[in-house]
Amino acid sequence: MESKRQQKFAGVIQEDLAAIFQRESMNYLPNTLVTITKVRVTPDLAIARVFLSFFNMPDAALALQTIKLHASEIRYKLGGRIKDQVRIIPQLEFFIDDTSEYVERMDKIFDKISKEDRQPD
Repeated sequence: MESKRQQKFAGVIQEDLAAIFQRESMNYLPNTLVTITKVRVTPDLAIARVFLSFFNMPDAALALQTIKLHASEIRYKLGGRIKDQVRIIPQLEFFIDDTSEYVERMDKIFDKISKEDRQPD
């Protein structure tokens, strides 16, 4: 369970990273929309785990690797935005948010179950 402080800090990071990706993502991933779906922060606020989803990118793993290559640059830009609000700029760890794929998979399973003939008891 995250504390209010962690949740508030995660929200600040999410907003600022969203602005950075909105402006800069075309430099890293052309013709790809990067969405920050969730940010989780450790209790000491030193590490931020950022969950991303990619639209218009067939290979999400490749997109994630590209973002990870530019992580220090992204952290630097984040630091420029939040330097007056925090003591230390957190390390950024990026992950793929696979929630939408999970939902699609579950929908297919439920559709398959509902189409099966009901056997009388």
